[in-house]
Amino acid sequence: MGEKQNLESVGEEIVAKEAAWSFGGATPKNFNEHVRRSVPYYEDGHELIVKLSDYFIKDGSVCYDLGTSTGKVIKFLAERHKHRSNVKLVGIDSQVEMVTEAKEMTPPELNVELIVDDIVTHQYQKADLIVSYYTLQFVKPHLRQFMLNKIFETLNWGGAFIMFEKVRACDARFQDIMQTLYTDYKIEQGYSSEEIIAKTKSLKGVLEPFSTQGNLDLLKRAGFVDIMTVFKHICFEGIIAIK
Repeated sequence: MGEKQNLESVGEEIVAKEAAWSFGGATPKNFNEHVRRSVPYYEDGHELIVKLSDYFIKDGSVCYDLGTSTGKVIKFLAERHKHRSNVKLVGIDSQVEMVTEAKEMTPPELNVELIVDDIVTHQYQKADLIVSYYTLQFVKPHLRQFMLNKIFETLNWGGAFIMFEKVRACDARFQDIMQTLYTDYKIEQGYSSEEIIAKTKSLKGVLEPFSTQGNLDLLKRAGFVDIMTVFKHICFEGIIAIK
């Protein structure tokens, strides 16, 4: 009874406890609508990734989608490159419910591999493209450098890593501005103040964003040199890094 009383609505029939946001349970069934309303230009980011993939996926390529959730990115990539031969597209997520939802949404003829595993410990094949769409921010901070090192080693020479992340501002003044703008955005999307506060509380210690510079430092320490921002809106950023 006490646990149920601690649950609060964060929108789209999703409930969560403080510092206990989960991608399991009822979240997968409502995830696509929730994240579409919560993250500015969420679907435009999918389109951008698909267009960028043209420069890296070729016959025989391997491509990974880390934290694939309901599999939308990997499905779009499969549709884009279905004319190519022997392309291996793999979506990985740690939540069984998410992968189940992804499998239900992905036509079998697209030949996408969807697996339940931890992206940090997964054994990767050499790849030409790796995508992390708002995923790395959920990896524990002390494991992120290890994760980026692993991504760099997994990529073939000339391969690319595309990462979209929520980012912190460089100082408290700019952080206040970005947070206010983002809160205004969510209100415009129809979320109540109570839902916004509940979602913020549920993500404490779960979603831990770095600053733009922090993410760039991770990439550079991993070995990436050619790095470019391809998307930026308030506190959301997309970066491509080529090995």
